[in-house]
Amino acid sequence: MRAGALLIAALAWVAFPVLTAVAGDGFDLSPEQPGRIHTKKNETAATAIPADFKFVAPGKFTVAVAPGGPPLATYATDARTVVGADPEYASAIAESLGLQLELVPVAWIDWPLGLASGKYDAVISNVGVTEERKEKFDFSTYRQGLHRFFVKSDSPVTSIKEPKDAAGLRIIVGAGTNQERILVKWSEENVAAGLKPIELQYYDDEAASLLALRSGRADVIVQPHAQLVFIAARDKNIKRVGTLSAGWPDRSDVAITTRKGSGLADALTVATNGLIEDGAYARILERWQLDEEALPRSETNPPGLPKFN
Repeated sequence: MRAGALLIAALAWVAFPVLTAVAGDGFDLSPEQPGRIHTKKNETAATAIPADFKFVAPGKFTVAVAPGGPPLATYATDARTVVGADPEYASAIAESLGLQLELVPVAWIDWPLGLASGKYDAVISNVGVTEERKEKFDFSTYRQGLHRFFVKSDSPVTSIKEPKDAAGLRIIVGAGTNQERILVKWSEENVAAGLKPIELQYYDDEAASLLALRSGRADVIVQPHAQLVFIAARDKNIKRVGTLSAGWPDRSDVAITTRKGSGLADALTVATNGLIEDGAYARILERWQLDEEALPRSETNPPGLPKFN
């Protein structure tokens, strides 16, 4: 059943944006950000910046971020300041490099052209590593790409770990997303095994999706982990029953994105590993309730999701 397909780019991992800066329990969406995690300059990372690399603005690290919704990135309660896990991580990277952060809010779909044309030095906005993107950009990983299965609090569904657990369930998913591609494969596997197919449902926005879940018209919703963590804290009427890697059956990572061959990626990888080693990385993720997405180590241009026909 389709109630209006969502026009979301494949692998974008951005669905159902929250359009207002409403603080959910445990999240600080104030423009002042008194709890922001800070760090000191990492000399090793700073010296890894190529001598001939020209920043968009001298002395500044100019980063594009798409304020699509908390806890990753959203407008603060002043409706002007962009806050969230990605802006805070960008701030820590800038401090590691000894630079001032300059955030540039962009529409998610616009970042590739803006980065390629030199409007900003990097993109830190939940960009997944794919083999197709690696042809044009370099990557420094900083989080795992995870999706979650959530159900209403009193649902009889208690665990979804593999395709058979989802057999016969009505699952809300974004059209054109990576999670849709994976669930189509899961459903095909179930049918081949003599089990019921998965019924995928599509809705125009977050409110319609959550209403369908609460009213019993759907059994499960699957979205990027970060978005559902915020919704669960805000609404207190849904619970997590499973995890789905964006690269199922393999791991898939989210990364800082830079221009191909610019030489900046290695320095950003060093900076991220410095944040991991000194504990700032873990504190940032914990502050935004994303600690389950932590990586043990940052990598430059790791294997990405394959090209799909």
